[in-house]
Amino acid sequence: MKNNIKTILGYIKNKNHTIKKIYDTIAEVYFYYKYKLICLNNATDDKIIVFESFIGKQYACSPKAIYNYLLNDSRFKDFTFVWAFRKNKLQELKSDFTDSRTILVEYKSQKYFEYFAKGKYWITNWRIPPYMTKKKDQILIETWHGTPLKKIGIDLKIEGNVLTSQKKSHKMYINDAKRYDYFISPSAFCTSVFTSSFGLDQLHKEYILIETGYPRNDYLINYEPKNTIEIKNKVGIPLDKKVILYAPTWRDNQYILGIGNILDLEKNFLNFIEQISDDYIVILRLHYLVSSKLDLKSFQGKIFDYSQMDDVNLLYIISDILITDYSSVFFDYANLHKPIIFYMYDLDEYQNAVRDFYINLNELPGPILKTQEELLTAVYNIDAIEKQYSTLYQKFCEKYNYLDDGHATERVVNTCINTNL
Repeated sequence: MKNNIKTILGYIKNKNHTIKKIYDTIAEVYFYYKYKLICLNNATDDKIIVFESFIGKQYACSPKAIYNYLLNDSRFKDFTFVWAFRKNKLQELKSDFTDSRTILVEYKSQKYFEYFAKGKYWITNWRIPPYMTKKKDQILIETWHGTPLKKIGIDLKIEGNVLTSQKKSHKMYINDAKRYDYFISPSAFCTSVFTSSFGLDQLHKEYILIETGYPRNDYLINYEPKNTIEIKNKVGIPLDKKVILYAPTWRDNQYILGIGNILDLEKNFLNFIEQISDDYIVILRLHYLVSSKLDLKSFQGKIFDYSQMDDVNLLYIISDILITDYSSVFFDYANLHKPIIFYMYDLDEYQNAVRDFYINLNELPGPILKTQEELLTAVYNIDAIEKQYSTLYQKFCEKYNYLDDGHATERVVNTCINTNL
């Protein structure tokens, strides 16, 4: 009965902005007091570490890298590790966690709140619900989830996000930052961006930023070539084809209430798929905020949708070319020194009416293209493009990826987690 009521209320609020706003406000007040009470009954345990990635939707990114490092570090042999996942994801991953020190909890369940109340360390790559007030003896490690090309947080001055107002969004970033004890930065560039976009300068908390590199990128430095074949065989990718990874980001201005963010791939990409020769296959990796109802049956064997695969690093290493737009994926992908193409068919609108950028687009380590015809030509001439952009590519890596040396996780753990207990 309780689940049926929740389902009905969820359906109604997702069909009306006003009802959604009222529902969310009531829910936030309810959970705030509920969590306060739980905290009073659960003391902090110095040897509990709680992990969460993309609000419980994925087992991925830097929290995953840190967790796997801790599993193999004898200093943490008597720690308890807690992972929080959405219900469906929890069921999907249950058998993957075999270490006896690890506990899985459902996102926003009673156990979820209890372990967050007890956990000495919270490790996340995005947001912890705002009503969960961190106790003074707890430590929140914000790993974030990419090097921003497009402006975020307080730096974003354009009203283009239908989900929240600019004022509310800015307040959200500030309030999040108030709780951070450590904020992982992959470069001096990102340190500057995070300082302004999260209002760390306003809060006088610039000191929480630590330039270590992203733990998630250690894999891109340390993997072995044999891993490429193993992954291709595991996910069913042909070994005799050139692999193109298409990884576009979401658009703030393309949102439908009750469905979510959408991406018009039929209009802006499927002609390319139809025309590309059979020597190539395309892996589709949509942003986790994007919903797509693509019918790919007619492209069976030519396009593979791995948008639901948690660990994008696996897709990076099995691909030969990356096609992206405004997503931050290319910063990480550049560690592999493979060619990158920027397909920005809506560049003028995006830059002027949705989001502006932190860096000059002339710095990008690949061509900016606006039509599917240009895209096709570029793929067929990728060797010439790779040669043309080789110097710029190297400069790009030296500026943005200089900390990616395969030891970022070690630096984060040694800096942020006290083992002398």
